[in-house]
Amino acid sequence: MPEKPARNIISDDEAAILYDRQFHEAGFFEKFLDSLMGGQKPLDCAQIEVTSICPAKCVYCPHTTQASSWKARHMRPAIFSRLWPLLKRCVRAHLQGWGEPLLHPHFFDFVSFARRAGCMVSTTTCGVAMNECLAAKIAASGMDMLAFSLAGTDYQSNAARAGVDFTRVCDSIKTLRKACGHGGTGKGPEIHIAYILLADRMDAAQSLPQLLEDLDVPVAVVSTLDYLATPEHRHLAITPEDTEKIARARDILEAAAQRAADMGRTIHFALPGPRAVAMAGGCRENIARSLYIDADGAVSPCVYLNVPGDDPEEKRRVFGNISQNSILDIWKDAAFGQFRNNLVADRPDVACHNCPKRREIFYQMADD
Repeated sequence: MPEKPARNIISDDEAAILYDRQFHEAGFFEKFLDSLMGGQKPLDCAQIEVTSICPAKCVYCPHTTQASSWKARHMRPAIFSRLWPLLKRCVRAHLQGWGEPLLHPHFFDFVSFARRAGCMVSTTTCGVAMNECLAAKIAASGMDMLAFSLAGTDYQSNAARAGVDFTRVCDSIKTLRKACGHGGTGKGPEIHIAYILLADRMDAAQSLPQLLEDLDVPVAVVSTLDYLATPEHRHLAITPEDTEKIARARDILEAAAQRAADMGRTIHFALPGPRAVAMAGGCRENIARSLYIDADGAVSPCVYLNVPGDDPEEKRRVFGNISQNSILDIWKDAAFGQFRNNLVADRPDVACHNCPKRREIFYQMADD
């Protein structure tokens, strides 16, 4: 079934709330007081789903498998404005969830708002909306990082991302590189590739260093399929029990990372290990210092626990909605705090028990 149309079309007038005088950039005195306190912010990242609408039909995504029940909606500016006290305490705002963020008509208003709050701003895009006009806006927006999603290094290996033509994504990267100025002028965000390593086409990652070189992209971050939208996708995933797959993936990615380093590029990757790994926040999502807000304002520990489709209740964890309560009150809620503390103490909620993010080992291959 086709995706349901977006609810509540947003008028330009609604974005005016984001420019209210109360939402102003910190002045000299406020910044001075912050420096006296050490400048340490209590949260690392707020991941904000500005939209759940996406033109892609990636075979492994719940947006595709749950299309008949998918909640397609844009976040309203009034909801986003209620994140101001949180953003003031965050290092970074990542404006992306289960949709294509650049489709939101007020995406750049959200970027401006988060920057005035003192946040670094990043997003991840499928690339299909890119054109010269949009690229110019991105270059001038003050964003810090933009990642393009891929699941292969050519048309055939990227075919699982149905509706996202591989050549179109490459052209989009080139368009943005041109808008930012070739030769490292410092204008515009740093461009990354967010590469998902599917188990049935691992060999394609061998060509990732050359793709980075050809597109003049400095960094690729490789992850595996952490969320299984349906059991039929088990063959695409690499789970902690898949020791042979893990060993092969590590061999491929370590070799690719070394070749990339020889080219002055960097490949980071994460693979599941045999058991839970002691790490900040209890998992790779670092929920002790981060959280997720969906397009309707519902607050969850991470994106995997709040899918806008027909996931069963046992897979969902929502601790409040910012349209009804203060975001800081939700963060300080006893139940939310206990959820985070239990994960850090390796006593995870049942919804997190089998999540690969608790077992991932991150390999950071620095360039020379």
